[in-house]
Amino acid sequence: MSFSFIKHETNIDFIGLRKYAFALSALMLLIGAVSLVMKGGPRYGIDFAGGVILQTKFNAPTDIDKVKKALEGTNLPGLVVQQMGKATENEFLVRTSTMDESSANIQTTATKALDEGMGGVKYDFKRIEMVGPKVGENLRGKAMEAMYFAILIIAIYISGRFEHRWMAAGLMAAGLFGGITALQYFHAPQVWLVFGALLITLGLCFFLRLNYALGAIVALIHDVLITVGLFSIMNKEFDLTIIAALLTLIGFSLNDTIIVYDRIRETRSLKTGDTLPVIINKSVNQTLSRTIMTSGLAFLAVFSLFLFGGAVIHDFALAMLIGIVVGTYSSIYVAAPIISSLAVPEVDAPAPAKGKTRTKTA
Repeated sequence: MSFSFIKHETNIDFIGLRKYAFALSALMLLIGAVSLVMKGGPRYGIDFAGGVILQTKFNAPTDIDKVKKALEGTNLPGLVVQQMGKATENEFLVRTSTMDESSANIQTTATKALDEGMGGVKYDFKRIEMVGPKVGENLRGKAMEAMYFAILIIAIYISGRFEHRWMAAGLMAAGLFGGITALQYFHAPQVWLVFGALLITLGLCFFLRLNYALGAIVALIHDVLITVGLFSIMNKEFDLTIIAALLTLIGFSLNDTIIVYDRIRETRSLKTGDTLPVIINKSVNQTLSRTIMTSGLAFLAVFSLFLFGGAVIHDFALAMLIGIVVGTYSSIYVAAPIISSLAVPEVDAPAPAKGKTRTKTA
């Protein structure tokens, strides 16, 4: 016997609310876009922008605020101090985005500031690492490639799995390869290659009527962009840890979407005579309890990580929390309604029994 705290027979009109949901999503995306434009794009961390990392361990109990205050006078650009592990370990990560000085000069500056501001507390630099701007640029491109290819493979899988159109999915992949080749011929930057590939994928899904794949892709892009926009509004840094969180939430959101899609396919196969919007509403309502239970438990687990995981993993957990909420919302109000909005109206009506004719009633 399965546990369900929401009745299986609920009849919430999710499709009827889709216009309001689309408007809400558009508003959230617009606010995030305005924030990104005003700030000149995402605030990249050292992984992407380049800079120096100093991993420092103190030999006595040390408060992070005291370390920050000691380093404030250095005027190092983009200075960030994070506590590593438990507070009792007295280990900190000092980051600065400066590229004008060598790592040796940065170490000398930090040493002088800590000697003067820490009251004689002994410490050691366990790691000194410098990331150049070229490396950061390559990492940005590779990170975007990882997210794009994850979405592309998902589109191909969903087209075959739910629409049984592997040939169309193959044509989409071939068209994408041709588009990317053309962009490379004109020496487009790597970032623009990824954006171009994404637009080509969306266009091909729409042209080939791969509605399930298009719904899933739009929902995933929706989740990523809203998370990025909220991080920009909160002035959070983007580094490889956040990319890992975005890839994780792509998988989480997709899993929820596939559950809803699977129920839509099962309900359509019953040939109940219901229209597609009615079938989608029934499917979303029937999976609502599972969706909320899965997302709720995941949210609680990540929230514990957010509270007790320490400063190093804090932003990762925050991105996951946002992604879980937005991903659950998009599975219900974005991915499924898009199928209804793009599909040709149809009725899956059962065939009439032999020997009987349908009569038209007034």
